[in-house]
Amino acid sequence: MRDMAARRGEGEERTRRRLSTGERREQLLSVGARLFSESPYDEVWIEQVAEIAGVSRGLLYHYFPTKRDFFAAVVERESERMLRMTAAAPGVAVREQLGAGLDTFLAYVETHAHGFRAFHRADAAGDRAVRAVYRRALAVQERQILEALAADPDFGPAAVERPELRIAVRGWLAFTTAVCLEWLRGAELTREQLRDLCARALLGAIAP
Repeated sequence: MRDMAARRGEGEERTRRRLSTGERREQLLSVGARLFSESPYDEVWIEQVAEIAGVSRGLLYHYFPTKRDFFAAVVERESERMLRMTAAAPGVAVREQLGAGLDTFLAYVETHAHGFRAFHRADAAGDRAVRAVYRRALAVQERQILEALAADPDFGPAAVERPELRIAVRGWLAFTTAVCLEWLRGAELTREQLRDLCARALLGAIAP
């Protein structure tokens, strides 16, 4: 029995060592997303990440030289994932793709709740470089929506140059973030109700 347990432990150890560079990096970022989603930046310690991941602190520093680099990588990872999932389909009216796009986005929020929270904690971080990563991602989200509106026959390229439309889209992104974070805290809304709430808010905000 002890021999079997020992062999199982050795097998688990070999499996852990067999992680590729990309897999190990992804593991560390997943741990970081959870910790940063639960605690402010200053209260997360690199030692915690290494301990939970089962690696040495030196190995973690091999991937991410500083805590700032680590948090920036967590934020960058979540922003890339979110932008991929929320990209609008070119040439399709915004109203036609809004429901499906929000369904995809809310599925991401629900499935990757830790990463979503960690991403939106970045703006409160005291580090300028981390905030820059966060704000750059929001700017890309805003541009994606405006480009979709520019391709929409109901709006067109000229419409998206209106300052009020740009401000409306920026405000809608802030609104959507706030209600999604509230939903993750346990707000009594189904995903469908939240989707409809966000859809109505955008359509109302961009209405001529």
